[in-house]
Amino acid sequence: MAADWLGSVVSINCGPALGVYQGEVSSVDQGSQTISLRQPFHNGVRCSVPEVTFRAMDIKELKFLDIQSSANKTSVGQGAAKEPTSTSSGHSDQNRGTHSHATSTNTQSSTAPVTILRRGLSNSRGPTQATPKKNAVRNGSAGGPMRPKDDECFGDGTDEGLDTDFDFEGNLALFDKAAVFSQIDGNDRYGNRARPRSTPSERTPSRYRHDENVLEGKPVIYRQILVPQHGGKEYCTDSGLVVPSVSYELHKRLLAAAEWQGLTVERRLEMTGVCSSQMALTLLGGPNRLTPKNVHQRPTVTLLCGPHIQGAQGISCGRHLSNHEVEVILFLPNFVKMQESVTNELNLYNKTSGKQVANVKDLPVSPVDLVINCLDCHENPLLREQSWYQSAAEWANQNRAPVLSIDPPVGEQQHAVEAKWTLSLGLPLPLAESEGRVYLCDIGIPKLVFQEVGIDYHSPFGCKFVIPLHAA
Repeated sequence: MAADWLGSVVSINCGPALGVYQGEVSSVDQGSQTISLRQPFHNGVRCSVPEVTFRAMDIKELKFLDIQSSANKTSVGQGAAKEPTSTSSGHSDQNRGTHSHATSTNTQSSTAPVTILRRGLSNSRGPTQATPKKNAVRNGSAGGPMRPKDDECFGDGTDEGLDTDFDFEGNLALFDKAAVFSQIDGNDRYGNRARPRSTPSERTPSRYRHDENVLEGKPVIYRQILVPQHGGKEYCTDSGLVVPSVSYELHKRLLAAAEWQGLTVERRLEMTGVCSSQMALTLLGGPNRLTPKNVHQRPTVTLLCGPHIQGAQGISCGRHLSNHEVEVILFLPNFVKMQESVTNELNLYNKTSGKQVANVKDLPVSPVDLVINCLDCHENPLLREQSWYQSAAEWANQNRAPVLSIDPPVGEQQHAVEAKWTLSLGLPLPLAESEGRVYLCDIGIPKLVFQEVGIDYHSPFGCKFVIPLHAA
């Protein structure tokens, strides 16, 4: 009986430790309870040995993939009838559909791993296991009355179409992805109601971004600030609003009108200090740098200030930075007489933990985290020729730290300190490209004050006090 299965292709599952083997049965030893496979495959990979032998105790599951026809030859030699391919009328179609057959040839088993086809029905003996030919001899003939019943009970109702490969590309091409998702979106919007028909121009997107308005409004006007005299350059915000530059004379008239209406120099200095310190804290790393767990790495900022209103703005910024646990070093030369605003801001700064030096030699030798430049003045460009100014500018260029300039003047002459960021007040001046990225801060000038100097103004700041500007 063991010789009936020689040459059959089987799949032997030996559990997770040994894996699954596939191959052709070469020998079956009933005495030692072993089975040998020739040309074996281990987990789909061709084995390096020509034959593998398994013990019965190691086999968890055995499946027949291709039953060799040696049993048919034995039955023919003994005078038994061959297995019929069809039966009498009434059962021919049924037996043809339920008859199991081999799906892999010997040529395939020698060149590639045996493919296991999924069957609709399976039992413990495997999905394609068939009964031995002795049933046909016992029944007397291949067309006996018991054969159809055996096939109906123990055979697999397999279909010839399972042996063909599935055409994935062809079926994928039949799937209209856009139409299906469009239908899903329509069901989400209208529920069980019928979708109203509309022209392509009337269709609206079913989903909106966080900055899009669901209701249709008036057309957006991006040029909301109109100046009587064009400053020679235009900027735009992140949202696309156009911010024109103004000349220094118009900017000076604007600040004078604001001071006349009650926005004093002290108030303007405080607003400038708050906005510039917020920008500096963001450049230093913000919440990622200034945390209670990072006390041992507090950022260091050096302020370079002169004896003028721009220097007072820098001192105000240093006071707010020092209040936020930033190590501030203020450079301000010793002058016999300074403006009252500078003296007042300096007195407030001395109440903080910040340091003040009057000589460039006392400034740090190693690079700091940020340098804030307030050396230049709009009214007195001759300060650049003084020795303290040149020494401070040389130190800033050699320190290799990024530089933030607050309210720099506009002129044909290039600035001595190269800035990476520039902060303008109220409305920007026509700055050169060498001034780095331009930012604009809101110093609290009312809208009617802009109208007094001939500027039609609408705030471009939105929910912020400091916004970036881009060259239009």
